[in-house]
Amino acid sequence: MAGPPVRILSRYLLRQHLAPLGFALSALTALMLLNQIAKRFPELVGKGLSWGIIAEVFVLSIPFIIAMTLPMAVLVAVLHTMSRLAADHEIIAMTANGISVGRIARPVLAGAVLVTGLALLWNDQVLPRSNHRLRTLLVDIQRKKPSFGLKEQVINEVVPDQFFLRAARIDRATNRLRDVTIYDLGEADRRRIITADSGRMAYTPGQSDLYLTLVDGDIQEIRRGDDVQFNRTFFHTNHIRVRGVSNQLVRTEEDTYRTDREMTICDMQRAVTAARNDARAAHRDANATVERDLRRLAGLGPPSPEPAQARDPGGGGGPYCGLLERLGRWLLPKAAQAQAAQTPGEAGVRVPGPLPSPPIMFGTTAGENERAQGAHRRAAAYQVEIHKKVAIAGACFVFALLGIPVALRFPRGGAGLVIGVGVFVFAIYYIGLIGGEDLGDRLIVSPFLAMWGTNLIFGALGLIGLVVTSRSSPTARGGDWSDLRDALLGWLPKRRA
Repeated sequence: MAGPPVRILSRYLLRQHLAPLGFALSALTALMLLNQIAKRFPELVGKGLSWGIIAEVFVLSIPFIIAMTLPMAVLVAVLHTMSRLAADHEIIAMTANGISVGRIARPVLAGAVLVTGLALLWNDQVLPRSNHRLRTLLVDIQRKKPSFGLKEQVINEVVPDQFFLRAARIDRATNRLRDVTIYDLGEADRRRIITADSGRMAYTPGQSDLYLTLVDGDIQEIRRGDDVQFNRTFFHTNHIRVRGVSNQLVRTEEDTYRTDREMTICDMQRAVTAARNDARAAHRDANATVERDLRRLAGLGPPSPEPAQARDPGGGGGPYCGLLERLGRWLLPKAAQAQAAQTPGEAGVRVPGPLPSPPIMFGTTAGENERAQGAHRRAAAYQVEIHKKVAIAGACFVFALLGIPVALRFPRGGAGLVIGVGVFVFAIYYIGLIGGEDLGDRLIVSPFLAMWGTNLIFGALGLIGLVVTSRSSPTARGGDWSDLRDALLGWLPKRRA
């Protein structure tokens, strides 16, 4: 009998959160995007880029911004909606009809779980691809500058088929030129040869044009179709501006290199497995080197070759990667698979005997230990990034769990509560996230604790607050900023009279 009203209540609570969630996500994303535009717009415009390329840079920045602002939007939506419902006596009406605070929070937390799943897919599938495209585009933009190298005593092609320059001496430090000759073929009906005793070259502020200042020279000019006219002009100072000097944006078609922020969770799992295999191989090589050296010193023969150790192929990654792999096989067309290369010892291939022992080289284990340590650091960096993707997505649920008791305890906080608690929680969370990432990369703490520490703390506080709130009767009276201030000051030791 109580089924339909409960379902209606759940839908009502979820609908109340949709508008604040959308507004908060849009506002926070737009605010951070404007910050990105303010920082990058001047340098992009100075490169002489088209508006389409500039817009592409900022569009590719949006997925990262959304990954950061989505947990913020969840907290803002929960704080605003639940505090408004409590201030309008709706929470009191629900509890008066026998609906507990835990039952009220259940659909909100269920919605947070759904948002967490969507955030995980976004962080794992959309964000790495956008980061990769953004990085390659920014690298291509950085290369878009006058980067031709002038050589002495050589006719250098500055602008293809149009502008040529020769200098007897080139000072790389000051960009000064000596004994300059320029062949200007830019106009179809006119040819010019410009000579100068000296000159200086520089680039315009936009780094798109070459600016030449020539001193003490002359300009020899002839026109096509007029064999009897020849013009020669002498100058003391002549300024020449050559536009678009080697300044074309060349887009990278295919870039196989990817950083950890440009890889999916499954790709990083395989990279972790490869790094662990390298670490184990380094330890085995170090032990084999020590054993070989000790046997040589003792006058014993070389050790018998050990069987090849099987390497972990790294094709796992857990149920999540397995599910994605099955979906990929189902959705994508099957690709032709090449026959795997056979290794020695397989399919009847004869394995050659052991090679002669190398000479004794003491101290080689230091290099192997360094190799193993580097492999461990590489594996830890990938694990930190994996946990970071999942932890940021999990923050959507943690912030919802934290926001419900805070909003019910201080229902009259209004916009001040939303802004104050939101800024405080965001600052603490992202400081802990950045600090934890540094500690995890340096192998000081485990990757899990480095990325999930703040989530665990805020989750525990939210769970305790939800239990305490469910045991007390909600009220719309009190619960404003003065009560929050008194609650915070209550933790401080009281001064003695």
